[in-house]
Amino acid sequence: MDKARYSEIKRKTYETDITVKLDIDGKGSSEVDTGVGFLDHMLTLFAKHGILDLVVKADGDVYIDDHHTVEDIGITLGKCLAEALSDKNGLKRYGTCFLPMDETLAMVCVDISGRPFLVFDCGIKTQKVGDFDTELVEEFFRAVAFNAGITLHIKLMYGSNSHHIIEAVFKAFGRALREAASRDERIEGPMTTKGVI
Repeated sequence: MDKARYSEIKRKTYETDITVKLDIDGKGSSEVDTGVGFLDHMLTLFAKHGILDLVVKADGDVYIDDHHTVEDIGITLGKCLAEALSDKNGLKRYGTCFLPMDETLAMVCVDISGRPFLVFDCGIKTQKVGDFDTELVEEFFRAVAFNAGITLHIKLMYGSNSHHIIEAVFKAFGRALREAASRDERIEGPMTTKGVI
């Protein structure tokens, strides 16, 4: 159980050049430079609340829009999660967080299942937060879930401020992932009756 849970992945396409470094058992430090300011803020919050160390460097075609960069960062982060959590022995596997932020309450549930799935039920109130397209939040989490091989449910219980909604979701994702990825010495092998996740 002392095996380091670290991953570093570089992904380069004609649209983006991305490096992600992830240490699941970090201290919440982050170094994030994506070219998308709002996403930088959200990923910094994710790392802090997940108590994981995260480095994200991205150079993307943001002169078109932020879509390729946001989605490709989600893909790369998801692949890092899959690699860092490849040894599922002893994992609690499930994590849930209800997170309040002022008038907003968000719920995120994570299952490190090996079966990628996303349910995203947020109803974000505006199309933009600053220059950021809020529809990209769902694209980001879909990319993370399907490349990490996790089941991810994200639901807005209530809330009205789009910034608060998205921020609550990213913080809750960090906390739910931290719970799911934590180890319990009483668990022998993977947390499943099938023997394999």
